[in-house]
Amino acid sequence: MADIKYYDVILKPVVTEKSMELMGEKKYTFYVHPEANKAQIKEAVEKMFDAKVASVNTMNIDGKKKRRGATVGKTAKSKKAIVKLTEASKDIELFEGL
Repeated sequence: MADIKYYDVILKPVVTEKSMELMGEKKYTFYVHPEANKAQIKEAVEKMFDAKVASVNTMNIDGKKKRRGATVGKTAKSKKAIVKLTEASKDIELFEGL
């Protein structure tokens, strides 16, 4: 396993209709490093956004099969995390303008 620092864990936020609806429940969705575990994700969110994390749910997404002519390949796999903040913590400002 690679030595992952907290600033390498979160790759980018997920901006979809479903993730925007979850923000009302203080749940935020991020693409994360494929080798990061829940404890590392929790630490990264708490350090980067000054928020208290209640729980972290993760999901591995396999690459899709793609075809170009006779050549068949797969896209890269990824990992998503849904982070739920405590009621007392403030919202993440990254999503304020969306």
